[in-house]
Amino acid sequence: MPAPKTVHVALIQQSCGPSKADNLAHALRQVEAAAGQGAQIVCLQELFATPYPCQSEDHARFEEAEPIPGPTTTALADAAARHQVVIVGSLFERRAPGLYHNTAVVLDADGSQAGMYRKMHIPDDPLYYEKFYFTPGDLGFRAFDTRYGRVGVCVCWDQWFPEAARLTALHGAEILFYPTAIGWLPDEKDRYGASQHSAWETMMRSHAIANGLFVAAPNRVGREGALEFWGASFVSDPYGNVLQRGSHEQPQIVHCPCDLSLIDTARTHWPFLRDRRIDAYSDLARRYLDDATGR
Repeated sequence: MPAPKTVHVALIQQSCGPSKADNLAHALRQVEAAAGQGAQIVCLQELFATPYPCQSEDHARFEEAEPIPGPTTTALADAAARHQVVIVGSLFERRAPGLYHNTAVVLDADGSQAGMYRKMHIPDDPLYYEKFYFTPGDLGFRAFDTRYGRVGVCVCWDQWFPEAARLTALHGAEILFYPTAIGWLPDEKDRYGASQHSAWETMMRSHAIANGLFVAAPNRVGREGALEFWGASFVSDPYGNVLQRGSHEQPQIVHCPCDLSLIDTARTHWPFLRDRRIDAYSDLARRYLDDATGR
């Protein structure tokens, strides 16, 4: 068995107020606290610097977006270098007039930008009107070398698509992060809340198993408008075991050591990547197979 290579991950689960400056300052304090407790890779939740903007279609919200690099990524880069940690940060990117993305940046422990991922799957659901704001990503599914390991990032709605996790894994990701903003609608929680949360977590745990890697999902917490974000940020190992899970109600830092040597152990005992029939999957590039022959 390979010698352990343990990387200490921290997920920042926070609630957001109306002030972008205050939210950013709080996140930076949490990064400092996580680093002080031994974290080497710190991941913030989806769109961490503002209240979740997509509960309505409001043109004024575009004022919250900023370029990359920009003030928020500069602040995160400075923090990464100061504390010698890798930071994964999700923000509202203004790329050009009329062109905006939901984007995650990976900042290495020296403050340099290791990579960037633009959210590929954009939802349009009640109180999640993201198609009004965000253009689908055009960078593909990627992974990035950092001081402490090779990091992949997808964002929230990407969680439900096994193709996204698979392609990120095939780029060599050892830890797949999912910055998230998911919660309960007020008239659904009592009846469906437990099953909705279970489906969300189970889906990502299945990605960890199918791809033999660690999965880590920081989620925001607290009530914003009509949404109650359910927190429960967690880390799964390559066998789908939840190693750490956060509260449903409270902001917190979820710490978790990840022994990256388990990736090779899992993949040699459950050799899913070895046994893939890559010669038989071309139809996955089609929207739907309309008849019995699949043609």
